Amino acid sequence: MDYDFKTKLAAERERVEDLFEYEGCKVGRGTYGHVYKAKRKDGKDEKEYALKQIEGTGISMSACREIALLRELKHPNVIALQKVFLSHSDRKVWLLFDYAEHDLWHIIKFHRASKANKKPMQLPRGMVKSLLYQILDGIHYLHANWVLHRDLKPANILVMGEGPERGRVKIADMGFARLFNSPLKPLADLDPVVVTFWYRAPELLLGARHYTKAIDIWAIGCIFAELLTSEPIFHCRQEDIKTSNPFHHDQLDRIFSVMGFPADKDWEDIRKMPEYPTLQKDFRRTTSFSILPENNTVILLCLQLQKLLTMDPTKRITSEQALQDPYFLEEPLPTTDVFAGCQIPYPKREFLNEDEPEEKTEKVKKNKSTGHSTSFISLL
Repeated sequence: MDYDFKTKLAAERERVEDLFEYEGCKVGRGTYGHVYKAKRKDGKDEKEYALKQIEGTGISMSACREIALLRELKHPNVIALQKVFLSHSDRKVWLLFDYAEHDLWHIIKFHRASKANKKPMQLPRGMVKSLLYQILDGIHYLHANWVLHRDLKPANILVMGEGPERGRVKIADMGFARLFNSPLKPLADLDPVVVTFWYRAPELLLGARHYTKAIDIWAIGCIFAELLTSEPIFHCRQEDIKTSNPFHHDQLDRIFSVMGFPADKDWEDIRKMPEYPTLQKDFRRTTSFSILPENNTVILLCLQLQKLLTMDPTKRITSEQALQDPYFLEEPLPTTDVFAGCQIPYPKREFLNEDEPEEKTEKVKKNKSTGHSTSFISLL
């Protein structure tokens, strides 16, 4: 490249540190990067932004895929990528997003804490319905454009705070997202294991090679149940997870204990699953399960939840069908602002210490594989 041209280009290139104030404003740390709350230095607007610095030097294939998808996607319930900054001096990549003050992980945690303190404060029914409707609307847009999210969980569902988009749901973290319209190989060959364990559909746990958008629907069902009870419906304590092997006895056992073991008539293709022989061997002593255990009746009375958590992926409801469900036509109706104009009771995000010990980062990484992550956007 011509030296003068290269020098001129470098001088014209916008730099994150020149445009935004973000020092000391870290709000998240995860496997894929650090996220800062930022404001423009020039005062052109008073908006708050989220700046994600991708971990490491250079740009990974995962980051390339995420950036490529986000540049094409545009929907009120999908996080919008505003800009990409490349820092040539230290080989860093920065992604700029609108700032979301809340996420479902923090919201559920707030209600779980209130229950533990014997001051139970349930999520309002209208808020649960509005959250679910907007999640489904965003996922329907992704699926209609041949995109699988593949890592839906409360930490990846953002909710906007005060401002023009108050109470709007934003689906984030597209790092695992994939186009599925015409894969050259089965998706299972490209990525053997996807979706955080507690939200992983049974067909994935049984080694399905040609999984479909139904895996996102199962994860939404898990999130819906968690919103209703403030507890993960398929929570499974597990210290050592062999991520190379899709089959996980304890996770399947937890699903079966809640949903019941699938009868042949309910899931005919279960015999074709690669891990079916292992399933037979591990669960052969269990001859029968109650379809709806007594302690879960309250949750599963909701027909919408049953449709989302159908074992057979071919019978699981689609996002389009779910949006048309009678559940959303009953009072209270879903609202654009999930807080329905009421005061927001949830605390704002706290800033993290830049000098936080490394072991805390490792804990976040472990949480990403076993369940929740404390990171913002997980980050995105």
